Amino acid sequence: MRVAPEGWPFILPGWALVALGAWVAPGSPWLWVPEAVLFLLAVWLLVFFRDPVRTGPRGERFVIAPADGKVVDVAVVDEPMYLAAKATRISIFMSVFDVHVNRYPATGTIELVRYHRGKFLHAASEKASLDNEQASVGLRAATGPVLVRQIAGLIARRIVTDGKAGDHVGQGERLGMIRFGSRVDVFLPVSARAAVRVVVGDRVRAGATLLAEYPG
Repeated sequence: MRVAPEGWPFILPGWALVALGAWVAPGSPWLWVPEAVLFLLAVWLLVFFRDPVRTGPRGERFVIAPADGKVVDVAVVDEPMYLAAKATRISIFMSVFDVHVNRYPATGTIELVRYHRGKFLHAASEKASLDNEQASVGLRAATGPVLVRQIAGLIARRIVTDGKAGDHVGQGERLGMIRFGSRVDVFLPVSARAAVRVVVGDRVRAGATLLAEYPG
């Protein structure tokens, strides 16, 4: 199983504690309970930081999911930062059990990377899109601009964004990750007339699920 590099500072100490507990516990039976808890936590860390290989729809017409999780909102909003226009926003909430590696929804050139300090409200709430700590990545694709916004959540305390302005990136490649429960929004210009292929409540997978499709 492939693991995101950001996970090793958590995974290695977790399993070291499990190994220490296994060595000490035989002489102290009451330690088996905390040892079991440590073991489950160490397994969860592996699950959380997994970085699976993903395949799915590819091509200029397609916008694919940048995150694993549940679609919690599809709405038309104003997007002044990068698109400077009305946009269709598709919001994906990632629980602590979802893969947290984020991926580019389209192939193109990064034109904007902007980090904004903020609050740590519940990521699925509407206010999180405005008030929470977040990183925005503006991407110029063949079909037009796409904005991806990584939003920290109630538990998340670290947003990782790999690319910088000027980088050419490929659809489905790693964009970054958010640690411990969060949300990712995708903004598409309404004028591009992309047909949204998901609805609120759908489960999606980064790099695999089709979010929207431009006219042929």
